[in-house]
Order: sequence, then C-alpha cells, then structure tokens
Amino acid sequence: MNKADKYYKKNLLKIKNDGCFDENPRPKYKDGVEAYSKFITQVYEEYDISKEEYPIPTLRKTAIKTGIKEILWIYQKQSNSLDVAHDMGITWWDNWNIGDNTIGQRYGHTIKKYNLMNKLLYDLEYNPFSRRHIIDMYQYEEFEKSEGLYPCAFQTIWSVRRKNDNLILDLTLFQRSNDYIMAGYINKIQYVALQMMVAGHLNYKIGTFCHFTQNVHVYDRHFDAMEEILNIKSLDIQPKLILKDKKKFYNYSISDFEIVNIDNIKNINSSLELAI
Repeated sequence: MNKADKYYKKNLLKIKNDGCFDENPRPKYKDGVEAYSKFITQVYEEYDISKEEYPIPTLRKTAIKTGIKEILWIYQKQSNSLDVAHDMGITWWDNWNIGDNTIGQRYGHTIKKYNLMNKLLYDLEYNPFSRRHIIDMYQYEEFEKSEGLYPCAFQTIWSVRRKNDNLILDLTLFQRSNDYIMAGYINKIQYVALQMMVAGHLNYKIGTFCHFTQNVHVYDRHFDAMEEILNIKSLDIQPKLILKDKKKFYNYSISDFEIVNIDNIKNINSSLELAI
C-alpha cells in the first residue's frame, strides 16, 4: 500500500468513526437539497517527491490531467474565464459561473492582478533562501468586489534548501476545505505538478510536498462511495507523475507531463453528486 492509499483510508476511517456533522451548510445539491457533510479538521500529509512518493492513490482513479490543466489555467493563463477553461478541457467550474462566464475575481484573476506568479519566480531565483516565498489567493478585497466561491486551495509557501551542490525546492499547500471524495487527491497531485514546473524553470531539484487542510469532509450523498473506497484493496504499485523536460514556466503544456503505473486503477462504482 503506497503512502497516498494509507492517508486516504486513514482519513476516511477517521471521518466515518470520529467525524462531526456540520450545521446550516452553505452548499446544496442540484435538486436544491442542503448538502450536509461529516468532517475532520487539521489534516496533514507529507510526501518526499525526491524519493518517488507521489500523492496518487491506487484505490480509485484521479483526474490528474484535468487537475494539471486547471493549474495551467490559474497560474499560467492567470484567468478566471470559463471560456478559457473550456478551451483547455476544464468544465467542472461551470456550476460556479457568477453570470458573466467567469468564476468572479478569484484564482487566476488574483494571480494576475497582484503579479503573484512572476514575483514568486523572481524571488526564488534571486533570493532563494528567503522565508517569504508565499502566494496567497485569499484576498478579501476581491471577495467584496464580486460573487464567487472563496478559494479552497488558497495558499502556497515555498522554500529552497541546499543539499551538496543542488538547490532543493519544497512546497507546502494550505487548503481551507476539501471535498475528499470528489477532489481529495486532485488538489495534491496538481500542486506537485506546479512544484515540478517551478523547479524546472529554476533548474532546482524537487524535494518534499506537504499539504495541510483545515476541514476535510465527505458529503452525505457520498457515504456509499466512502464505504466502497474503504473496501477496495490497494494495488502493489506506485503511480508516478513525470515532467519530461525543463522549460521556462510559461512554456510548459499538458503534453510535458506523463503519468505512469495507473493502467490498472479503476473508477469507483458509486454515483457522485456535486455539492455546489
């Protein structure tokens, strides 16, 4: 059982056995029924990518390629446009259209407005040992100016350390909320992809990826899926995400990524309704 599988089952069991039911939930299903969830708090996972520990479970398929495309949409295209998202093959944001074919002043809009990606790349190159390499998309001014879902994966903190003759890039992702059945491992592996792109741009080695989430939850209509995943036997494999070449950050495309050892991973059978 790889590390991602161990974390997945451990967290699902904790939600099932010790989780708390929320009250007065904001999300609803498409039929208008309130989407209640059972949750745990302060969940931490750590992966050493340099030792080929990847946050890719074998218990169920994960939409890795679409997740990476979303990263390109946010950090490369720096867009909040659903038209741009559709052109890239991303449709899961459609339910958060605020009426102008955007998701509001969120995510890519915030990256572009404050020039966050370019500042990060510059500072990591010219002042690598700074303790201030932070991208924060939780900008209250943006929330007040438009409707839209508040960012879930909202902050990254980057660190550089030296090991022998190499500079090593570590990344920590902070997330306020995680729908663990729908997107639990998409968020992790897509940010590993971002870490790989930044490391490649700088010609640094990739180090550890850590993920802290304040609220990890399973919606009530996903309880059957939770039971199904808990009863799936892990495969004796370690899936890997490979970045095939080093390029400047804005020159990467989805074709630069390869995912291996995933052919035998199956979709789960349980039907899943999105909580909006």
